[in-house]
Amino acid sequence: MDEAEQTHRADAEAEAERIQQEVEDATSDPASQEEWIRQSNLIYGGLAAAGLVVVQPFLTSSPLDLPAKICVIAFAVSIPLLAALLVLNRQEEFRRRVTRSGLVAVAKAIAQGSAFVGIAAAFWHISMVAGIVFVLVGFFAVGVHSSGYMHLEYDGKFRSRFRRRS
Repeated sequence: MDEAEQTHRADAEAEAERIQQEVEDATSDPASQEEWIRQSNLIYGGLAAAGLVVVQPFLTSSPLDLPAKICVIAFAVSIPLLAALLVLNRQEEFRRRVTRSGLVAVAKAIAQGSAFVGIAAAFWHISMVAGIVFVLVGFFAVGVHSSGYMHLEYDGKFRSRFRRRS
């Protein structure tokens, strides 16, 4: 590696560290954390309620077809985790900060992922086409939320740092 490449690499690493610090500063903002807690409460409560409503008809019917079994098992995983996360959110709200626990991050992913699987399986149980449509539109919805979030939270100057330079 020649000197110009080393200089370029050092500059790129310094820029990456600076951006990472700005992101960490933004995520540690108490107002942002309080809003994340409010949004999490909405998400976890909505998914838990949806799970209870969706699973209810399967409690008295048997035998269950494969999509119905997947739905019930997925919500058996997600509902207790969502309840635990809702209780944790109350503690986070009391402390006015978000936990950085790795176990909590894993629980969030499992809870939300299994709830998504449960709802998709419920739609699939009703109609395969409805299940496929739910999955496809669900992924599109995540993109819509991500795009809107990025445009609201980060100005053009911040986003321009991530564009490739010629």
